[in-house]
Amino acid sequence: MTFKDVSQLIERSPLLNDVKNNEEVFWKNSMVLPTKEATAQIDYGQAEILDAKERLERFAPFIELSYPETSDLNGIIESPISEIPTMKEYLDDKLNEKVNGRLWLKRDDLLPISGTIKARGAIYEVLKHAETLALEHGFLKNTDEDYSVFASDEMKDFFSQFNITVGTTGNLGISVGTMGRQLGFDVTVHMSVEAKKWKKEYLKNIGVEVIEHDTDFSKAVEKGRAQSEADPKSYFVDDEHSVDLFLGYTVGGFRMKEQMEKAGITVDADHPLFVYLPCGIGGSPGGVTFGLKQAFGDNVHCFFAEPTEMPSMMIGLMTQEYDALSVFDFGLGGSTVADGLAVPRTSGLVAKIMKTFFSGGYTLTDDHFKALLSSLHSNEDIFLEPAAVAGIIGAHRLAQSEEGQSYLQEKELIDKMSQATHLAWGTGGSMVPEADRKEFLADSSQASL
Repeated sequence: MTFKDVSQLIERSPLLNDVKNNEEVFWKNSMVLPTKEATAQIDYGQAEILDAKERLERFAPFIELSYPETSDLNGIIESPISEIPTMKEYLDDKLNEKVNGRLWLKRDDLLPISGTIKARGAIYEVLKHAETLALEHGFLKNTDEDYSVFASDEMKDFFSQFNITVGTTGNLGISVGTMGRQLGFDVTVHMSVEAKKWKKEYLKNIGVEVIEHDTDFSKAVEKGRAQSEADPKSYFVDDEHSVDLFLGYTVGGFRMKEQMEKAGITVDADHPLFVYLPCGIGGSPGGVTFGLKQAFGDNVHCFFAEPTEMPSMMIGLMTQEYDALSVFDFGLGGSTVADGLAVPRTSGLVAKIMKTFFSGGYTLTDDHFKALLSSLHSNEDIFLEPAAVAGIIGAHRLAQSEEGQSYLQEKELIDKMSQATHLAWGTGGSMVPEADRKEFLADSSQASL
């Protein structure tokens, strides 16, 4: 893309100039539609979410057998929610904005098996691939059988002749590698330059082949895809184009209806729910948002959060060019502490689906990622990795921005905010080694909001 083309895009959407200048912005999505209308325009809906949910339930006996830590939920991979009132009070005071409603944290950092939101889509896709192979080769006659058979040595020997490959900045690879190896697959993970050393070491220690690239996420995915396509027994988990990844994430959003009810949280027209989701390539926040929308309809409002250096979803949606544009076209793409969100180009598949579902998005500087990490730890004794804290400031960004206030007025929500629930999706952190935690906290201690 030429300088002239970018200038024309900025002329059409002046907020892009602030994006280009690496400034924090809040963007209201004017393309968002009522949930039923938006759903009618795409190929997926509740039926596909329920199919994914049922598949995960079929695998629950295998998961419980293989991972005893899931026994409390009978093999279902799910995380709790926690209210974080001290953090809200801190932000209210620090930002001089008393946000109405309560602030909760979705603890995907505590998800069993791989400790990040990627466990949802990635583990689901690996399990679906294993089920497909088992049915094709006669290890399962139908889907009504006992799936604990997947823990048998016979099945592991069978899967060992097949490869699963993925390209990643880190967490997706951990989820694919962990479940792939547990089933017996040969697993190859192509990791981009942003990937943390501890994530590479973790994968190597469980028998995954890790191929390191001195390039960004998109290039690592491209090389991984090419290698996988050259091997007829290899299956590529495609973070840029996978429908199965997307559908795996939707289950997490859809399950929130039951979880909110159990927590005594009302979500209806008078009690709106606002959800703030860290966003890299878009699959996990997009899938979760789609599931939330199918569960709560127009009573839930979802906003994605990105680093100022890597606002790939925002650029894709604001320009409506989706994956045809990269952050590099805007002179961005420098390093960011939020390594899990370091993706220069959004998923075209997800961005095109989500253009009518996301309510908007906002960006954060590295200094603010660090400040949120440090203050969450000091106020709530919760450690999240840098990328995972992006949603925590969402309610305040909504309240303090002109675009956020405009959104609330358009949706006739101003008078309902005292009864609102704000939920930040905490996407990872429990697997970070102690030494790395200390380093993150030390590096963040002087950062300020």
